[in-house]
Amino acid sequence: MDKKKETLLFIAWAQSLVAMLGSLFYSEVQGYIPCELCWYQRILMYPLVLIYGYALYKKDIRYAFPGLIMSGIGIGVSTYHYLIQQVPSMSSAGDACGLVPCNGIYVEFLGFITIPFQALIAFIVIFVIHLVLIVQQRRV
Repeated sequence: MDKKKETLLFIAWAQSLVAMLGSLFYSEVQGYIPCELCWYQRILMYPLVLIYGYALYKKDIRYAFPGLIMSGIGIGVSTYHYLIQQVPSMSSAGDACGLVPCNGIYVEFLGFITIPFQALIAFIVIFVIHLVLIVQQRRV
């Protein structure tokens, strides 16, 4: 694996690590109780730290294939969660989410950056980097 591919793989790993630490900060330090959709996003994000960390250690993107699937699903879950928060006609779906409503907004930067939006960006970054690495690997 050349230096550029290794750097991209490191960025994917670092993105998953930052997302995991960010979610732990929100729940353990800030005291925000995660809703059901937040838990699903965590279930999809946390293993990515190990998956991409192992692929980085082995210097081979093939070990990280489950990460592509999980980040793709994570994009869908995060998008749905963000829409529940931001689209008034979908907001009622968040009321039936569990003990903590999924349409609740703990954090909102610049009027649109919420926790699910942050997770969405993290999943997209990981997914796109993984696709770029696959394309580059097939060219070799």
